[in-house]
Amino acid sequence: MANVRTGRILRSISGFYDVQTPEGVVTCRARGSLRRGPNFPLTGDMVEITVERGKGMVEKILPRRNQFVRPAVANIDALVVFAANVNPVTEPFLIDRVAAIAGDQEVEVILCVNKCDLDPAIDLIRIYTHAGFQVIRTSAETGEGVEELRRLIAGKLTAFTGNSGVGKSSILNRLCPELNLPVGEVSEKLGRGRHTTRHVELYCLEEDTYVADTPGFSSFDTDQMEVMLKENLQYAFPDFGPYIGKCQFHDCTHRKEPGCAVTAALAAGDIEPTRYDSYLRLYEKASQIKLWELKS
Repeated sequence: MANVRTGRILRSISGFYDVQTPEGVVTCRARGSLRRGPNFPLTGDMVEITVERGKGMVEKILPRRNQFVRPAVANIDALVVFAANVNPVTEPFLIDRVAAIAGDQEVEVILCVNKCDLDPAIDLIRIYTHAGFQVIRTSAETGEGVEELRRLIAGKLTAFTGNSGVGKSSILNRLCPELNLPVGEVSEKLGRGRHTTRHVELYCLEEDTYVADTPGFSSFDTDQMEVMLKENLQYAFPDFGPYIGKCQFHDCTHRKEPGCAVTAALAAGDIEPTRYDSYLRLYEKASQIKLWELKS
């Protein structure tokens, strides 16, 4: 008779799922209905499994608090977005798109500006501090900011994400040296890193503190990320919050309308130009999406 257990998926590779249960980690396959459906198991999912003759099977995905396509993870408390101003330089649009996706699901965003020993990234830090984000300066080389990051993620399930080569795995190795995760070199010519992380995996740093290391992405990968309704996009930009509802028109899109409180704040220097430019780019992408596509 099969033994029913509940646990969390720690890792997903090639159709196999390592599930942490009170009795230990069980490697499972998933029922065909889960493999074929749109809601296939993700790292971070709480699941019901059966174990029979030493073999595990994921039978059911328990209700999710949130889920993401890239990074492919579920049920996170916070998303730590890594950026740098040197080798490779992170485009603000990459930060803004990831942060908007998290904001749309009401997930806390922490911006970790890494490699500050090489470049202090003063302007990048200023932009996102002004926009209301929790921003940390870090260096995997010197250890700067690592303990502050440790305090911020304590007791949470967080996902580390960011462009390739920005130092996610290096910081994880600083947080937990025994992990000894592989770290890739960054191409000086191309200014981007190699993908050393091939899958999403949860690591337990200490009791009740889990971090998902995720594959890095490039600017070309943003088209594979989630989309949201254009009407919801304004709410995913926290720096727009004080001005929403104060425009001349109640259905203002904050683009060309007269009497827009958001564009007035932009002109006054209260909203950063790069943030507003990202909003316009994301609004254009969202405008091309039909409601039925989001439900498919």
